[in-house]
Formats: sequence, C-alpha cells, structure tokens
Amino acid sequence: MYSRVTLLDVDTLRTDVDEVLEQFKNGVMPRVREVPGYEGVVVMLTPEGKGMIVSFWESEEAAEASAGLAASLVEEFVTIYRSPAGREHYEVVYVEPPKVAIEA
Repeated sequence: MYSRVTLLDVDTLRTDVDEVLEQFKNGVMPRVREVPGYEGVVVMLTPEGKGMIVSFWESEEAAEASAGLAASLVEEFVTIYRSPAGREHYEVVYVEPPKVAIEA
C-alpha cells in the first residue's frame, strides 16, 4: 500500500474550516472514490486551518496515476489556501488504525 500526504493551510479569514470539510466530503471524495486503486483517506484539520490529508492507494502505480486528479483538485480549491499545498508519497509499512466512528 502507498500513500500521498498533502499538507495544507486554509485561509480562515476568507474560508470557514467546516465549509472546506463539507466541500471535500461532498465535492472531492466522490471523484476520488472512482479512481482505480483508491483504498481510503484520513483528513486532519486544526481550527486554525492547518491540515493534512493522507490518501491510501493499492500500489505505487495507482498513487502516481492519481496525481493528476490530485493536482487538479488542489488547483480547483487554490483560493482557500494561505500558501500552496505540499505533497509527498510514502510506502505504508505499518498501520494500527484507531478505533473511531466512520462517517458515511
């Protein structure tokens, strides 16, 4: 399994963090779920707008193939950021998931 980590900083003077999360869940995720090799995502946000998105992919090739969509989504939401989002790829070598409620 591979992951893409996207670091972001939402401009909270112009955009509400809760609204950004709703846009992500309702506007971005339906498109991401359609990408072959997609296996899941974790989104973390602070009230100040700092955030991290970790998406999981079946293979390195799937993660790389999804990069085009990821870049277009970052461009689509460019007006909400204080600074450009950063992206890195990692191989997932160990996972111990937390016991959390999963939202549908």
